[in-house]
Amino acid sequence: MSLGPIRSQGQSAQDIGNLHECLIALQIRVWLLQKNIGSLNWKFVEKNLNSSRSKFILTRRAHVVYARTKPRQKLFRGFERGHLNHLKVKNIDQQGVTGLLGPEREGSPPKVLIPGLPDDSDGNCSSSISSCFWEWKPKFSVHYEKSGSENVNSPAVLFLPGFGVGSFHYEKQLKDLGCDFRVWALDFLGQGMSLPSEDPAPLTTLDVSEEKDQVWGFGEQAVPWANELVYSMDLWCDQVRNFVEQVVGEPVYIVGNSLGGFVALYFAACNPQLVKGVTLLNATPFWGFLPNPVRSPGLAKIFPWAGTFPLPSSVRKLTEIVWQKISDPRSIREILKQVYADHSTKVDKVFSRILETTEHPAAAASFASIMFAPRGQLSFQESLTRCQMNSVPICLMYGKEDPWVKPVWGLKVKQQVPEAPYYEISPAGHCPHDEVPEVVNYLLRGWITNLESQGSVALPLLDSPESVQHDILSDVEFVKEGSRKSVRIDMHGLLAFDK
Repeated sequence: MSLGPIRSQGQSAQDIGNLHECLIALQIRVWLLQKNIGSLNWKFVEKNLNSSRSKFILTRRAHVVYARTKPRQKLFRGFERGHLNHLKVKNIDQQGVTGLLGPEREGSPPKVLIPGLPDDSDGNCSSSISSCFWEWKPKFSVHYEKSGSENVNSPAVLFLPGFGVGSFHYEKQLKDLGCDFRVWALDFLGQGMSLPSEDPAPLTTLDVSEEKDQVWGFGEQAVPWANELVYSMDLWCDQVRNFVEQVVGEPVYIVGNSLGGFVALYFAACNPQLVKGVTLLNATPFWGFLPNPVRSPGLAKIFPWAGTFPLPSSVRKLTEIVWQKISDPRSIREILKQVYADHSTKVDKVFSRILETTEHPAAAASFASIMFAPRGQLSFQESLTRCQMNSVPICLMYGKEDPWVKPVWGLKVKQQVPEAPYYEISPAGHCPHDEVPEVVNYLLRGWITNLESQGSVALPLLDSPESVQHDILSDVEFVKEGSRKSVRIDMHGLLAFDK
């Protein structure tokens, strides 16, 4: 492994997990401090939300609903002719599906049968994925994956990854949603396969024996192309804007998980003309703890380093200590165990791709740049307010068992934007798109169809557009790897959140 020299033995998984929690806690404490001094005026008390839920009125009787399970059709090729009936969720005779779903108890949540992921073995073919590189700027080669390019009349959907992962984390969306839409997934600069191909700050003296174990970014001076480089929110927002303009070529539905959710909202706030809607998947509401040099130039000067290259000597030592722990395979395994509520979920491929990224010689310095980068010019709430002012549609999907970004953060967004659909999925953790992709894909398909049809097709789990006023609790069932699985979805209505 190219980062071998800065690894050490004997690091326990508990120590690694504690380190990661400390990093998260530091970000949270700084955000709360900002909130208290007024830079984020987001007034919210969780117990008020809990009490407000009692305002919900349940008017729908329990019933069984059904969604299509036939091989997928090219749904948006028929959209222009108005043929969207196969997407509508329909009530059907309970007796006709009792053998499949089991008996329905009076007063229990409605049961919804949704399609599983496409399985090539049964003729329900998945969409093929292409791995590509886009030369954004000199030395800035951006990796992305795409699917569904043949769906020329369908909406464009762009997925943004969380911290430490890349486009590979959306494989289940690309293969499935690529059957109906044109889909892209992007690697942020400094992550995934969008790491530099050259050292941004090379060592001045390096013999042949050291070259194989070289760690990039630890030299004394940055090369010209990396003079102003810092892996920050503003850089990623600019990256996404150029990608949409130059590669996609039209406005997109943008979907982001964790850090990617914040970037998606930030991008939409700054470029509403390029966004048709934003879906947040357990989006982190804070990122960065150093002041932004544009918003607070005087305060920013107090800090001698803010993520640029090369790393200062004091930061190099800290980076070595932190990196040897956080990049350890045991650390990666432990973090994945924390964020996935269902431990039966297969994460071997995700694990191997994350580990592969840590072995890149630029990974350690890139990690340091990301962690010490300044905050974006807009906070999460300010981005949300701008999206609301520009009437950018927002959809919320949160895994209930997320140990990091708990659903309360999604409920805060719902409180500010009561018209946004809010789906709370259980059991599901920090990455619901990978843990329960069948559910997320089903909800995302329905939400996009609802917008594309200008509301003539009801949102998923609703009988009619009017049903969105009420709290909807549903048990969703699907077939996964030959067996039936079930999750519960709590869709919060407007009554408790309407201003």
